[in-house]
Amino acid sequence: MNMLSPITRDETAEAAVAHPAPTPRRWRRGLQYGLPAALFLAAGWGLTHREAPANAAAPIPVVTVAAPLVRDINEWDDYVGRFEAMNSVEVRPRVSGQLVGVHFTDGQIVRKGQLLFTIDARPFAAALAEARADAASARSDLALAQTNLARANRLVADEAVSQSDLDQLNAKVRAASAGLAAADARVRSRTLDMEFTQVRAPISGRISDRRVDAGNLVAAGEGQGGSLLTTINALDPIYFSFSGSEGLFLKAKRAQESGAKGSEVQIKLQDETEYGRSGKLDFTDNGIDPRSGTIRGRAVIANPDLFLSPGMFGNMRLSSGAKERALLVPDAAIQTDQARKTLLVVGKDGQVAVREVQLGPVVDGLRVVRGGIAPTDRVVITGTQLAQPGTKVQTRPGRIAPVAEAAAPPSTALVGEATFAR
Repeated sequence: MNMLSPITRDETAEAAVAHPAPTPRRWRRGLQYGLPAALFLAAGWGLTHREAPANAAAPIPVVTVAAPLVRDINEWDDYVGRFEAMNSVEVRPRVSGQLVGVHFTDGQIVRKGQLLFTIDARPFAAALAEARADAASARSDLALAQTNLARANRLVADEAVSQSDLDQLNAKVRAASAGLAAADARVRSRTLDMEFTQVRAPISGRISDRRVDAGNLVAAGEGQGGSLLTTINALDPIYFSFSGSEGLFLKAKRAQESGAKGSEVQIKLQDETEYGRSGKLDFTDNGIDPRSGTIRGRAVIANPDLFLSPGMFGNMRLSSGAKERALLVPDAAIQTDQARKTLLVVGKDGQVAVREVQLGPVVDGLRVVRGGIAPTDRVVITGTQLAQPGTKVQTRPGRIAPVAEAAAPPSTALVGEATFAR
């Protein structure tokens, strides 16, 4: 059959028998496996060919800002020193003899004039009796000489006495008067010796232990030559001695020139946390030690309970002058940039700027800022790690307040210490 031959009905029937039409069951099976595969391929193509979304904008950080706290403060310089007795006396006998009595307890508080020791007074009583007898004899000799002179003066008118006899009688009266005066002086000396047999406290204060027991012989002498019986330290008031820099000397001189009173000092002991003792600076030495560049200073401290004793150490702070106005910020807001100390401030446009500042001491958890910021600046007090210089931030208002219980970090000689003025 050629290409132009017509197709008959018999041929069509034969083709239908050779290739039968698909049944509905086979269509359902094709859809069951083909449709999910087609959907999977379409989803994969969409994921691989879609455009990447634009990056979301980072949120603006929120920080807390506040204006610096403005308060009046008193600044202090810190020193370490030692207490010294205002008066210290070595008790020594003024007469020699046997010690027969001790009338105090070692370490007790004694008052001026209180009896401390007794020396055997019998030899001095005998010497006083002898001196009084000599004085009586001299008084009798003077009376006789005066009587003879008076008798001779009555005979002068009768020319019964020569002028030379009269002169001799006058000389005897003068000699008897001198002898009586010497005898009276010996009586007073022996009386003093009797008084010196009772050794009394020359000052009030705390007495040391006895250095000589009763029954021993003690010797009088000048200076260190006499026997040391004990020592007494006057404790109220008491001195506090320390060494300061040349700046202390200049400060004291400026205060004297301006007519100001002694600078105020406050002291605490080694086991105390508060400066509970106050006094005044009353002395600075007349020169600076060229070897150390320091000058000796001394303060007077009231000690009514006599608790403070010579030799004790203490920490002292010396007032730097009058009250002064200061700006204060939380110490945690201070940042360190190599050798600089900085603060972060936020402008009116919300932009962060860095300010280099000069710092002072810590007062109740707040750091004194001597320079670098103004009272109207908005200082970042929390969230400093989120604020970067040159970036913008959102702000929320805060408040700066002192924390009375906050422990100040150890101060240095350059920074010192400060308290709020009252």
